[in-house]
Amino acid sequence: MGLLQILGPVMVGPSSSHTLGAMRIAKFVRKFISNLPDEVHFVLHGSFAMTAEGHGTKKALLAGILDLDYDDERIAQSYTLAKQIGLKFSFEVADLGDVHPNTVRVKFHHNGLYHEIEGCSIGGGAIRIKKIDDVDCDLNWNYDTLIIINKDEPKALMRILSCVNANIANLYLRRINILQRRAVTIIELDESKFNVEKIRNLDVVFEYYFVPKDHLMGS
Repeated sequence: MGLLQILGPVMVGPSSSHTLGAMRIAKFVRKFISNLPDEVHFVLHGSFAMTAEGHGTKKALLAGILDLDYDDERIAQSYTLAKQIGLKFSFEVADLGDVHPNTVRVKFHHNGLYHEIEGCSIGGGAIRIKKIDDVDCDLNWNYDTLIIINKDEPKALMRILSCVNANIANLYLRRINILQRRAVTIIELDESKFNVEKIRNLDVVFEYYFVPKDHLMGS
């Protein structure tokens, strides 16, 4: 058993599941676009909906979007900080179906593009990203992650993988729009060894995102 499992992560907030886990899911979203979204909407499910106020889940989600550190005392003021910089944000309670009780779906706009990321907090600050733009996945954020919106056509995946020089831990691929011939490719890598410019210049790539792994959980 590691020290993290015994003492718990360094954090601000009353609950590693309802506060830290929520913050990490939102921070994944922030890293996904490498910037502040133009607008963000949080859909809270199950326990997250019930602890939104008492355990500071809402404040934690905003703090993650603001990219605050996990032990930053300003987490409690995340509402004020978000309003000060003009971030448009909102919350909603909804039943997301047969998912983990600590689940949030984050809907956000950035530079004219719209995305949705769904994640759950499974305890001790650990999380799982379960969906990216309706593509089922199971990311624990222990790996560097490439997310690519690409053409749904023969050899598109082969061309994307030709730009990667690292061992692939996991790969998820699904078409998201048959008429527009669009798909999403999600690749978890042991190392961040890939040719960024080559990926961006591929004519099969519409959008490219890179989320570096989070070292909080000792990965």
